[in-house]
This record gives sequence, C-alpha cells and structure tokens, in this order.
Amino acid sequence: MNIIVIGAGYVGLPLAVSFSKHFPVICYDINKNRIDELNKGYDSNKQHSKNEIKKKKLSFTNDSNLLIDQDIYIVTVPTPINSFNHPDLSMLEQASSLVGKSLKKKSIVIYESTTFPGCTIESCVPILENNSKLKFKKDFSVAYSPERVNPGDQINKLNTITKIVSAEDDKTLNIVNKLYKKICKSIYPVLGIKIAESAKIIENVQRDVNIALVNELSVMFNKLNIPCNEVLKAAASKWNFHYYKPGLVGGHCIGVDPYYLSYKAEQINYYPQLILSGRRFNENMGRYIANQTALLLSKQNIPVNKAKIALLGFSFKENIPDIRNTKIIQIVRELANWNAVVEVYDPIVSKKDVKKMYDLEINKFEEIQNKKFDAIIYAVSHKEFEKKLSFYDKFFKNKNKKIIVDVKNNFSRAELIKNKYKFFQL
Repeated sequence: MNIIVIGAGYVGLPLAVSFSKHFPVICYDINKNRIDELNKGYDSNKQHSKNEIKKKKLSFTNDSNLLIDQDIYIVTVPTPINSFNHPDLSMLEQASSLVGKSLKKKSIVIYESTTFPGCTIESCVPILENNSKLKFKKDFSVAYSPERVNPGDQINKLNTITKIVSAEDDKTLNIVNKLYKKICKSIYPVLGIKIAESAKIIENVQRDVNIALVNELSVMFNKLNIPCNEVLKAAASKWNFHYYKPGLVGGHCIGVDPYYLSYKAEQINYYPQLILSGRRFNENMGRYIANQTALLLSKQNIPVNKAKIALLGFSFKENIPDIRNTKIIQIVRELANWNAVVEVYDPIVSKKDVKKMYDLEINKFEEIQNKKFDAIIYAVSHKEFEKKLSFYDKFFKNKNKKIIVDVKNNFSRAELIKNKYKFFQL
C-alpha cells in the first residue's frame, strides 16, 4: 500500500512520519522551500528531528507527477477564513483537483482538513469526479478523519489521541479504520462523514465559547478589582467545574472554526447567537490588553505617546513558531494607534515570515539586552521567557515605575506586589 500525504505542515508531516514506519509514503507540498528543507532533514516547524524525517520509506516532493495511480491520498491542507470571516476553500479545492487528476480505480481519498458539515461530499467529491472522470462510490472512495493534534503538546500526540475515522460505506470505513490503527492507539469509527465533520468543528467551538466566558469574567473582575485567576482556581476546587484560562484565542483552529459552523448554519437560515457572541468577545481581547497597557502607563504619568514597550512573544501559542492568525498583532497595532513604540521579541518565529505576513520587524530575545522600556507585555509563555521576576527589573527606564502586563499570569500576584510592580493580569 502506497500513501500520499498532501500538505507538509503541522498536520501533514506528523502523519507522513508516522505512516512511513509501516508503508511507503510520499509527502507532497506546493511550497518548494518547505520540500527542500525537509529533504535536507530540517523541519522549521520544530516538530520532528532529522532522524525522524530521513526515513527510507518517506520522501518529499513538489512534483505532482509522482502522485499518479496511488492507493491512499490524505489531504491535510489549511482551511482558513477570508476577510469577511467566510470559509476559504481555495486550498482544499486545489488539493482536490490535484488528487482528482491522479486517482485510479479503488483509490481512497481521506480528508483531514477541518471544515463545515457536508463540505467533503458537497464540495470536494464533485471536484474529484470532474478531474478523474471516475465515479464516487463506484470507482473510488472518500473518508474523513479530522486532525486532533495540538501543536507543541508533548502529551496528546498523534499516536496517543483517540482518532475519529469516518466513511460513507462499511467497506471503506473498515479499511480506513485498520489503516489508522497502525499509528493510533485508539480509533473511534463513524459511519457518516457529516457526523465526523461536525464532531471536529464543535470541539473547537466549545473551547472558543468557554474561553470567551472566562475572558468576559476577567474583564468584569478587573473592574471589580478582584484577581480573576484566583477566582478561577478557587472555583476549580469543585469536582465538576471546568477550568479554562482567559487569554488570546488565535491560531488556525479555535479562532477560525466557529465561522465555518456559522457559515453553514446561515445557509439554512439559522443564525447562531452564543457561538458568534463568544467569537466577537475573543476577537477583541488583543485590543483590550493594549488599552489596559495604555491605562497603566497613564496612571504612572507616562505618556502613551512615544512610550517604549517590550512585547514578549508573537506566535499564537507558546513554544511553537506558528504565527497564523496570532492575536498579538492586535496589541501591536492598537498601541501603534496611541503612537507607542513597541518592540516585539520572539526567540522561535521566523523574522522573514512575520515581515511577509504582518509587515512587522521582529527581534530575537537576546537582542533585548541593554535596552530600557517603560513597560513590558508578557504575551506568550515561551520557555525562553521563563525567568524570575528580578530578571526583568533591569529593563525598565524608571525603577520606581516598573509596569508589566502579564497576559499569561506567569507571575504570582503576591510577587508582583512585593516587588512594587504596577501590573495587569488577565
């Protein structure tokens, strides 16, 4: 059995590496630079080592001719949103067209890209049929197995999570079930692709809504001068309380998937209220943090205009270089509206990618040495930033006006008070 993985990113590469332990695997990506680095044994996403990538049964290519007449195709391309918060299926459609041109009879196409219920059958299958001149169910099969990998998570990995697999017929479901059992300890089979599509998307919708709740609580408790983090920890002592932390909700999943579900709902004249309300609240948290920073500065009689601010972290979450849909950019742009001077430091993101995607200059963390600031925003908990509070003392212009915005609650409230910091915490 030969496997083709379409997409060499955060989802595709772990799949390719895992399956290559059992089958010959070709990992395809249109990005030549990405293919070149992987062929050299380097993963800029920092997921896999050279030893994991350089396997005899694993190869990387951007040559579509190598994809023709294979057994299994697994599509793992991104499914972002456009400027109107509507699904952008362009990459999924391009991948389907590519696979369609390569299909042979009895091939199976497995989609892993997160999308709205019905997308696989309604949008992808017609493209496969048109480009292959083959008929779905008669000549080839389609399955859906949503990705559940949490980038940077060292516990919940591909081989340890429960993997949903789905298909439209028992035969295909059985084949796909056995396939994924090679790399995953636990499989949850579902007869019906729409069910699996829906299950995946509500996983992220649920997290988004729950985080929106604690974000609203954080804003409210801040006005009441009550430390929200301490409230949440106290509440979490009850056995059935679900503990979520307030924070920025970015990245390619949680901040995107609710729009995919609401898009589909609106097609049937249903307008989700709770889901979109939570999404709107989360979308504004970056601006809220920026405004709280400006307020702290003003209270210390430091003009926000021309205030020098160090912002630590730019990726959407800790210890990974992924900058897609990072909400840190909101903080930067909002403070720029105040004419503040913001210097962003991140030890692991690509300076080139940040410049290309956000037109922003980024600094490595070591470049902060010998710099002085009016305030520090601790935005992302990269391990390189995990220093004692005293480490940051030296970076302030005025030792009597040490201002820190601790987005991640990295420091204890008692410690900040003891060391005479002026601070804000979510």
